[in-house]
Amino acid sequence: MPVASPAPVVLVTGAAKRLGREIALALAAGGWRVAVHYRSSAEDATKTVADCAMLAGAAAPFHCELDDEDAVRELLPQVISHFGQVDAVVNNASTFEHDSVASFSFAALEKHMRSNTGAAIVLAQALHAHVLARQATGTLAEQTGRFAVINLLDQKLWNPNPDFFSYTLSKAALEAANTMLAIALAPQVRVVGVAPGLTLTSHMLSDEKFEALHKLSPLGRSSSPLDVVATVKFALENSSITGTTLLVDGGQHLMKFERDFSLM
Repeated sequence: MPVASPAPVVLVTGAAKRLGREIALALAAGGWRVAVHYRSSAEDATKTVADCAMLAGAAAPFHCELDDEDAVRELLPQVISHFGQVDAVVNNASTFEHDSVASFSFAALEKHMRSNTGAAIVLAQALHAHVLARQATGTLAEQTGRFAVINLLDQKLWNPNPDFFSYTLSKAALEAANTMLAIALAPQVRVVGVAPGLTLTSHMLSDEKFEALHKLSPLGRSSSPLDVVATVKFALENSSITGTTLLVDGGQHLMKFERDFSLM
């Protein structure tokens, strides 16, 4: 009798809560084993791991400061040591701190670039090296398109405004990296961007304001967590997609906004 292949493993950064948690739970329900990355939300990460397990998906928590290059370079090997393999990375975690042209500093830019751009590139690099190592040992059958990196971006890259200046620059750099990584890591690893619109509220928005802003799109609604999760799953499962970004925003990128949603 043929031996069944082990369930695939995905590392989801920022998976302890909010959108990252929803992605982790959906992938666990779909049969993935999930590495739940967190920075400071250890209690939330533990709950996400437990909830993934209830969905028949094995999971484990992994702490890492994404602005620390040495720590990021150790993250994927830790996941591999625990699960024996990694098949995909979802770069969901983001530093999102307000600055403007007037308040811009090298320090603010570096902080966002390290965690939002540099960490995602290093994890893509590490996944590619892992796949090459598995191929070299003969333990991996040729499966073009199986391995993927999904980078969470932002619709505001296609509808720019000057708020959250350093954050936006870091996401713009990651979007450019999508193209370069897709070329550099092919054919072993696909690289796909997913760019939501306004999806979840924050401490900067009242419930009423969020609902009003969420309706500001050609379709009358922006993205829901379920929309974004479905798109991440689609990008992971469709073996022909690489080097592009899927916008999931109800068309918000087609409308001109002078300010960031949280400051409107």
